[in-house]
Amino acid sequence: MRLQTKTKATKKPATSRGKIARLVEPTFPAVHDEDTEERQRSGGVQSLGRAFAILEEVARHREGIGLADLSKLVGLHNSTTFHLAKTLVSLGYIRQEKETKRYRVGRPLFALAASALDEIEMVNLATPILEDLSRETGESSHFSVRMGDAVVVIARTSGSGAFQLTDRVGVVRPAHCTALGKALLAALTPDQLQRFLERAPLEPSTERSITEIPKLSREIEEVRRTGIAYDNGEFNLEVRCVAVPVKDFTGKVIGALGISGPIWRQTDQVLKEHAKIVQAAAARLSAEFGARPQPGAMTGARKNTAAE
Repeated sequence: MRLQTKTKATKKPATSRGKIARLVEPTFPAVHDEDTEERQRSGGVQSLGRAFAILEEVARHREGIGLADLSKLVGLHNSTTFHLAKTLVSLGYIRQEKETKRYRVGRPLFALAASALDEIEMVNLATPILEDLSRETGESSHFSVRMGDAVVVIARTSGSGAFQLTDRVGVVRPAHCTALGKALLAALTPDQLQRFLERAPLEPSTERSITEIPKLSREIEEVRRTGIAYDNGEFNLEVRCVAVPVKDFTGKVIGALGISGPIWRQTDQVLKEHAKIVQAAAARLSAEFGARPQPGAMTGARKNTAAE
């Protein structure tokens, strides 16, 4: 990581396809008038919209959801919800547990989501938000995902500050001494984190790097509590960073978004102010990935620049 002039990230349009469009295929009689055809078309569109509403609600309830609660949330009669859900079950997009009768997400839906959220699509969604974040903070912005016990930067943009940090796309960094890495480690279960601590060497990158397991465990716990991770010269003595986890439609952490800046420019006060902006940007990107907004969460880093 070194100081340099800013670079540009590239965008690539994303495409998607699937069989979900076959949920409702209106059947027209041999003889019909224009009014009948219009009613049937609108009925098909309405049913499709209702089916997607059911899918979204089931996806939001990771523990499963019963028919009565599902009907109430989508605003439909039990019988209507039942028949639409039955169709979705037959297609495999949701499944119904035999004992509890609760609906849960089916494997084909996860396959569709995984296909939609591949690396190229993630970069496409992240880049505009990173650009806004860099414009608002003046610093380099990054979006990273886990790669084994490390993190890899898959998208980045530069800010307008006099000195910019050049972490190229694709660079791999240790998780224990970077803000992006700590944000991702905080998303691990206690067992997963324990296994990471047992196998991953906590090698120092600078004299500020955390190399003791108890100290790192305490810091990860603090990140879980606050939702914000910091790096105070732990990977590069000249750099301070702040990062926040990014979630998808299931509530799972799929990456981390953050900014990096020279330590002399990122004072304690500035870093705290930037942390709020990064949180807003992460909430906005999570929403792009289908995550449900948290109560009281800021709507996005572009809040103050929407009129530009």
